[in-house]
Amino acid sequence: MSRRFVTALAALLCALMLGHGAYAVQPDEVLSDPALEHRARLLSEELRCMVCQNQSIDESDAELARDLRVLVRERLVAGDNDKEVLDYIVSRYGEFVLLKPRLNLRNALLWGAPIILLLCGGAFMIRAARRKRGGEVAKLTAEEKDELEAILRKDT
Repeated sequence: MSRRFVTALAALLCALMLGHGAYAVQPDEVLSDPALEHRARLLSEELRCMVCQNQSIDESDAELARDLRVLVRERLVAGDNDKEVLDYIVSRYGEFVLLKPRLNLRNALLWGAPIILLLCGGAFMIRAARRKRGGEVAKLTAEEKDELEAILRKDT
Protein backbone atom coordinates (compact mmCIF):
# COMPACT_ATOMS: atom_id res chain seq x y z
CA MET A 1 0.00 0.00 0.00
CA SER A 2 1.20 3.46 -0.74
CA ARG A 3 2.10 5.84 2.04
CA ARG A 4 -0.48 8.35 0.80
CA PHE A 5 -3.28 5.74 1.02
CA VAL A 6 -2.31 4.75 4.57
CA THR A 7 -2.24 8.41 5.63
CA ALA A 8 -5.66 9.06 4.09
CA LEU A 9 -7.08 5.94 5.75
CA ALA A 10 -5.67 6.97 9.15
CA ALA A 11 -7.14 10.47 8.75
CA LEU A 12 -10.53 8.99 7.88
CA LEU A 13 -10.48 6.68 10.90
CA CYS A 14 -9.54 9.57 13.19
CA ALA A 15 -12.36 11.67 11.79
CA LEU A 16 -14.84 8.84 12.36
CA MET A 17 -13.65 8.23 15.90
CA LEU A 18 -13.72 11.89 16.84
CA GLY A 19 -16.99 12.59 15.09
CA HIS A 20 -19.75 13.37 17.51
CA GLY A 21 -23.34 14.24 16.71
CA ALA A 22 -23.88 17.93 16.20
CA TYR A 23 -26.23 19.47 18.68
CA ALA A 24 -28.92 21.82 17.45
CA VAL A 25 -29.44 23.49 20.81
CA GLN A 26 -29.42 27.26 20.34
CA PRO A 27 -27.62 29.52 22.82
CA ASP A 28 -30.90 31.12 23.94
CA GLU A 29 -32.21 27.67 24.97
CA VAL A 30 -29.32 26.81 27.29
CA LEU A 31 -30.17 26.94 30.99
CA SER A 32 -27.92 28.88 33.37
CA ASP A 33 -27.83 25.98 35.85
CA PRO A 34 -25.32 23.40 34.49
CA ALA A 35 -26.97 20.51 36.35
CA LEU A 36 -30.39 21.29 34.88
CA GLU A 37 -28.85 21.78 31.44
CA HIS A 38 -27.17 18.39 31.69
CA ARG A 39 -30.49 16.76 32.62
CA ALA A 40 -32.18 18.59 29.75
CA ARG A 41 -29.58 17.28 27.31
CA LEU A 42 -29.99 13.72 28.57
CA LEU A 43 -33.77 13.95 28.25
CA SER A 44 -33.49 15.53 24.80
CA GLU A 45 -31.44 12.57 23.62
CA GLU A 46 -34.31 10.24 24.58
CA LEU A 47 -36.99 12.16 22.64
CA ARG A 48 -37.64 11.71 18.92
CA CYS A 49 -38.04 14.66 16.60
CA MET A 50 -41.50 14.17 15.13
CA VAL A 51 -40.38 15.83 11.88
CA CYS A 52 -37.04 14.05 11.34
CA GLN A 53 -38.20 10.87 13.12
CA ASN A 54 -34.77 9.22 13.37
CA GLN A 55 -33.07 12.04 15.21
CA SER A 56 -33.33 13.10 18.78
CA ILE A 57 -34.65 16.59 19.46
CA ASP A 58 -31.16 17.43 20.68
CA GLU A 59 -29.76 16.86 17.15
CA SER A 60 -32.64 18.21 15.07
CA ASP A 61 -32.92 21.72 13.65
CA ALA A 62 -36.69 21.43 13.09
CA GLU A 63 -38.95 24.02 14.74
CA LEU A 64 -40.95 21.31 16.52
CA ALA A 65 -37.73 19.89 17.99
CA ARG A 66 -36.83 23.37 19.23
CA ASP A 67 -40.26 23.69 20.82
CA LEU A 68 -39.83 20.33 22.54
CA ARG A 69 -36.36 21.29 23.81
CA VAL A 70 -37.80 24.49 25.27
CA LEU A 71 -40.70 22.54 26.79
CA VAL A 72 -38.30 20.07 28.44
CA ARG A 73 -36.32 22.93 29.93
CA GLU A 74 -39.48 24.69 31.15
CA ARG A 75 -40.64 21.53 32.91
CA LEU A 76 -37.23 21.05 34.54
CA VAL A 77 -37.18 24.67 35.76
CA ALA A 78 -40.71 24.14 37.13
CA GLY A 79 -39.29 21.36 39.32
CA ASP A 80 -40.39 18.20 37.49
CA ASN A 81 -38.17 15.16 37.78
CA ASP A 82 -37.00 13.32 34.64
CA LYS A 83 -39.85 10.79 34.71
CA GLU A 84 -42.46 13.53 35.08
CA VAL A 85 -41.00 15.44 32.14
CA LEU A 86 -41.07 12.33 29.92
CA ASP A 87 -44.58 11.42 31.08
CA TYR A 88 -45.80 14.93 30.29
CA ILE A 89 -44.36 14.88 26.78
CA VAL A 90 -45.64 11.35 26.11
CA SER A 91 -49.12 12.41 27.28
CA ARG A 92 -49.08 15.22 24.71
CA TYR A 93 -47.34 13.52 21.76
CA GLY A 94 -47.83 9.80 22.34
CA GLU A 95 -45.44 6.92 22.87
CA PHE A 96 -43.87 7.44 19.43
CA VAL A 97 -41.99 10.49 20.73
CA LEU A 98 -39.70 8.19 22.75
CA LEU A 99 -36.65 6.90 20.87
CA LYS A 100 -36.63 3.85 23.17
CA PRO A 101 -40.27 2.86 23.74
CA ARG A 102 -41.34 1.69 27.17
CA LEU A 103 -42.17 -1.96 27.68
CA ASN A 104 -45.93 -2.37 27.96
CA LEU A 105 -48.53 -4.90 26.85
CA ARG A 106 -49.01 -3.34 23.40
CA ASN A 107 -45.28 -3.28 22.67
CA ALA A 108 -44.84 -6.81 24.01
CA LEU A 109 -47.60 -8.04 21.70
CA LEU A 110 -46.07 -6.18 18.77
CA TRP A 111 -42.66 -7.75 19.30
CA GLY A 112 -44.01 -11.15 20.38
CA ALA A 113 -46.55 -11.59 17.56
CA PRO A 114 -44.06 -13.01 15.02
CA ILE A 115 -42.81 -15.56 17.55
CA ILE A 116 -46.36 -16.52 18.49
CA LEU A 117 -47.31 -16.89 14.82
CA LEU A 118 -44.25 -19.05 14.13
CA LEU A 119 -45.06 -21.31 17.08
CA CYS A 120 -48.71 -21.61 16.01
CA GLY A 121 -47.68 -22.37 12.42
CA GLY A 122 -45.20 -25.00 13.60
CA ALA A 123 -47.80 -26.62 15.86
CA PHE A 124 -50.30 -26.65 12.98
CA MET A 125 -47.77 -28.32 10.65
CA ILE A 126 -46.83 -30.97 13.24
CA ARG A 127 -50.50 -31.69 13.93
CA ALA A 128 -51.29 -31.97 10.21
CA ALA A 129 -48.33 -34.31 9.66
CA ARG A 130 -49.35 -36.56 12.55
CA ARG A 131 -52.94 -36.67 11.36
CA LYS A 132 -51.84 -37.65 7.86
CA ARG A 133 -49.38 -40.29 9.08
CA GLY A 134 -51.67 -41.68 11.75
CA GLY A 135 -54.43 -42.80 9.37
CA GLU A 136 -55.18 -46.56 9.37
CA VAL A 137 -54.34 -48.62 6.34
CA ALA A 138 -57.23 -50.69 5.03
CA LYS A 139 -56.77 -54.45 5.40
CA LEU A 140 -56.50 -56.58 2.31
CA THR A 141 -59.43 -58.73 1.42
CA ALA A 142 -58.96 -62.47 0.80
CA GLU A 143 -59.25 -61.90 -2.96
CA GLU A 144 -56.56 -59.16 -2.86
CA LYS A 145 -54.25 -61.44 -0.79
CA ASP A 146 -54.58 -64.23 -3.35
CA GLU A 147 -53.86 -61.82 -6.20
CA LEU A 148 -50.78 -60.47 -4.39
CA GLU A 149 -49.46 -63.98 -3.73
CA ALA A 150 -49.94 -64.85 -7.41
CA ILE A 151 -47.92 -61.77 -8.45
CA LEU A 152 -45.17 -62.60 -5.97
CA ARG A 153 -44.97 -66.23 -7.20
CA LYS A 154 -44.55 -65.05 -10.81
CA ASP A 155 -41.51 -62.96 -9.89
CA THR A 156 -39.66 -65.85 -8.22
